[in-house]
Amino acid sequence: MMGSSPMWWSPSPPSPWGRGPGKWWALGGPLAVKAVGFLLLAGLMFRVLCSFPPSPAPALQINKGKCNLFNGEWIPNPSGPAYTNASCRFIDDHQNCMMNGRPDKGYLHWKWKPYGCDLPSFDAVRFLDSMRNRAWGLIGDSILRNQVQSLLCLLSKAEEPVEVYHDKEYKNRRWHFQSYNFTVSIVWAPFLIKSDVFENENGVSTSEIQLHLDVLDASWTSQYESFDYVIISGGQWFLRTAVYLENGAVVGCHYCQNKNLVELGFEHLYHKTLQKVFSFIITAKHKPVIFFRTWSPDHFENGEWFNGGSCNRVTLYKKGEYREGYNERAMSAIELEEFNKAAAALRGSADVERLKLMDTYSLSFLRPDGHVGPYRTPYPFAKHSKNAVSIQNDCLHWCVPGPIDAWNDLVMKMALD
Repeated sequence: MMGSSPMWWSPSPPSPWGRGPGKWWALGGPLAVKAVGFLLLAGLMFRVLCSFPPSPAPALQINKGKCNLFNGEWIPNPSGPAYTNASCRFIDDHQNCMMNGRPDKGYLHWKWKPYGCDLPSFDAVRFLDSMRNRAWGLIGDSILRNQVQSLLCLLSKAEEPVEVYHDKEYKNRRWHFQSYNFTVSIVWAPFLIKSDVFENENGVSTSEIQLHLDVLDASWTSQYESFDYVIISGGQWFLRTAVYLENGAVVGCHYCQNKNLVELGFEHLYHKTLQKVFSFIITAKHKPVIFFRTWSPDHFENGEWFNGGSCNRVTLYKKGEYREGYNERAMSAIELEEFNKAAAALRGSADVERLKLMDTYSLSFLRPDGHVGPYRTPYPFAKHSKNAVSIQNDCLHWCVPGPIDAWNDLVMKMALD
């Protein structure tokens, strides 16, 4: 089910030493006969020893099963990205930093390197060959859509997929790789639970979002049985102003001013949501491989997206330099707590191997240089510096290509090993 064949070693020939010396020397006879016998034995031993398969390199033996893929550093990668906006047609305009005129290119020349082991670059042919007749579902918000763009660009180096479905707003989409009968779907479910969102055509809220804490979003649960592999995650939508309901009745809210409701906070919402999600995964009869991807950090400085916040850094953070805020700390802690509870509930079962933590948080917060920033729209605005300050920065989504490609290197490593 994991998409790759294990490495089988042929059984080693039985060692002659296992027979015991008495049997080898029981022939007796003149010394010459013994000498000949010794030479024959030595020749046999040489052939046997040479017939053994070569031992794996010591580093592989030491690191097998022990390497933390998410603890490492970004190292220079002179060869640059595996694709560009010219070679891939699956990049949305909003994340196409090259097309939108980003002038610096240094953010493209880094590779994630875990301590103590290697993370191979994405191999499209190997991945697709291992995923024949499989289906992947990526469930979440626009950050997962961001990741899908990267994934499709990497995979299209082997074969161009055909889009076989999209909804009216292109939030739910599916692509098919015909030669491999392999599909990739993006499922729009930003809250993972049932939500009533009241927005106009410009994305402006006309009323508070209503979230049903006890009901999962049917947009993904209805498709769950069609997926062999799933990547699922929460995100910044959980920080929004919202009213919370259970059993159809209002139980509280988050940041709902001028309403006589109990302030439960986004922490309560995220705990309840992940508990509901993991309970569904654990109890469902269908058992796909699940990657729970952790929080994606933003790098707004001097404000937020709505009041002039920006992300102008063109270099990486050093270890210990990034200062996470309360929201990041709280959400990351909740994710680890609820994932560990789910893993503990599966302990002793074969299903525990199907639930995997994809902890991209720490490697991503080192990359403030990799966000879209002001290059969300076509470039001409930046030619006139007086107008550039009025452009809204996107310090949440990632340039494609960019650091987000490393997420898919991790996907391949975790899926195929």
